[in-house]
Amino acid sequence: MANIKSAIKRNKQNEKRRLRNRIFRGRARTAVKGARSVLTGNEAETARQATMEAVRELDKAAEKGVLHKNNAARRKSRLMRRLAALEKKNS
Repeated sequence: MANIKSAIKRNKQNEKRRLRNRIFRGRARTAVKGARSVLTGNEAETARQATMEAVRELDKAAEKGVLHKNNAARRKSRLMRRLAALEKKNS
């Protein structure tokens, strides 16, 4: 355990940030997982909505600095490719 005042403060700040970041990271993961599961089906409209929700959550996480912007972009790209393939298959 830290004894120095500045280290104690830094630990408190880190814990607050960790808890805040967890919310955004968890929401993004849940949204991506939901979008992936919907993309395996044949419902193009439902898949589009789930994908857009996942993109929104990934953007929020990247904006807050929880995810690196390139990491979020890569995940969005993968989801959009799967969505395009599903829409192409259904048309």
